[in-house]
Amino acid sequence: MPRRLRWLLPTLGVVYAFFGLSASKASGQDSYDVLITNGRVLDGMGNPWVRVDIGLRGDRIVALGELSGADAETVIDAQGLFVAPGFIDVHSHAAEGLSRAELRRAEPILAQGVTTVVLNPDGGGPWPLSEQRASYEAEGIGVNAVLMAGHGTIRREVMGLEDRPPSREELERMKSMMRAANEAGSFGLSSGLYYAPGSYADTEEVLALAREIRPGGVYTSHIRDEGDYTVGLLAAVDEVIRIAEEAKVSGIVTHMKALGPGNWGKVVPATIRIERARDRGVSVWADQYPYEASGTSITGALVPRWAQAGETMPGQPTPLQARLESPAERAKLRSEMLVNIARRGGAQTLQISRHQAEPSLEGRSLAEIAEERGVEPVDLALTLLERGGSGLVSFNMSEEDIAHVMRKDYTMTCSDGGLVAMGDGKPHPRYYGTFARKIARYVKDLRVVTLPHAIRSMTSLPAAVFRMADRGQIRVGAYADVVIFDLDRLTDRASYSDPHRLSEGVVHVFVNGEHAGPDVLSGRVLRPAE
Repeated sequence: MPRRLRWLLPTLGVVYAFFGLSASKASGQDSYDVLITNGRVLDGMGNPWVRVDIGLRGDRIVALGELSGADAETVIDAQGLFVAPGFIDVHSHAAEGLSRAELRRAEPILAQGVTTVVLNPDGGGPWPLSEQRASYEAEGIGVNAVLMAGHGTIRREVMGLEDRPPSREELERMKSMMRAANEAGSFGLSSGLYYAPGSYADTEEVLALAREIRPGGVYTSHIRDEGDYTVGLLAAVDEVIRIAEEAKVSGIVTHMKALGPGNWGKVVPATIRIERARDRGVSVWADQYPYEASGTSITGALVPRWAQAGETMPGQPTPLQARLESPAERAKLRSEMLVNIARRGGAQTLQISRHQAEPSLEGRSLAEIAEERGVEPVDLALTLLERGGSGLVSFNMSEEDIAHVMRKDYTMTCSDGGLVAMGDGKPHPRYYGTFARKIARYVKDLRVVTLPHAIRSMTSLPAAVFRMADRGQIRVGAYADVVIFDLDRLTDRASYSDPHRLSEGVVHVFVNGEHAGPDVLSGRVLRPAE
């Protein structure tokens, strides 16, 4: 061997050992269901790509190496393409869509390269989880599903929208429901302490439920305040850290951001708090979507939580509807909504994403519509609430904050998106573009992070945090969740004005070893690793 090549041997030895490969060629007797050749393989662990062939058999990766002599039912030449583990969306609102026959194949999700979604975020989701699991397993789904128990769902089942601490008996019932969720295969507890009814709970209540999470489980939270609505961003991050530390679970500050111009830059001290906690051994993490706009309802964004509290009697107006009809309470509500509009940067930053009563408003800003109608934006918002509410896209984050959070090695990728029919409103483009956008914009264009860093945040990192057994890596023995993409073509096409557009550049997706296609429902409802 020429001397100039001898230095390669240790390097190749490390690469092959890491992947669990043999440096020898396939024997010719080897046979695979799928053989992927000539691809640039990213293992998901943050390592640079290597050129290696991959053999799939059944639902597993069974071989990695020089496999050119092998037989296979399907051979994919990935020359010029990248091969990676299927992406994992750790905060997805796709649960309802996956239950619908026309959506359960999850095409907009698969088109981004996503093969696994974590459902029931922000404290929401159906109850009981056993029925959600049974429904998906009976009907089939196009991607893997991870189920979380929703704190808000549990609280609502026991207490409705009451703004008070639970009685001892009520708390014991909620704890028993969390244990039942464990039995149904929940990976942990999600909370939405910014929203009602989660906002009515104190830390002790949430901590009591978090202590019932199975060993090794996860507590993920849309934190109590992402800006300066109540306790402030930093105190809200501290709350997640405390719950994770005292309950001995992994805590996630979900879709981490600093909301509103008055709070930009506060992600820096927030991440310092996370890093100090991690230094002392607390398992605390973050996730993030790569957009400068958030998405919620007009109620979630602008209505103070006191206005939603109370018992709803059958056939009677909801507490919020009753308060809208009361002149005194409407005046108080209007005053506080004015402040909340300002917090988010003004009415020009608020775009209607869905309003069933008047779809023509969708895609237009609150300021634009209000000016056209000769009313104040806050009064337009009150009218929209009276007419059933609306979805809202809120442009309230800074690019500097997005980049700061994204660079952290404890930050995972999420969409915070759902699964809706084509043409159904003008949802946030993250429903269709999140994972492609992170690579196209923040890897290729802005170079905020490297491609291996981005892929790790979408694959092995979330698999490790959530303890998804044998997911999130390209290695022998791992499940065959695999995405093959063209880096040059990979891009998000969904925009705020035209959101129903599939991402481009993902060439092939395999879910549990099956090639994703129009009639394929190869997703599974996962259970946490023991």
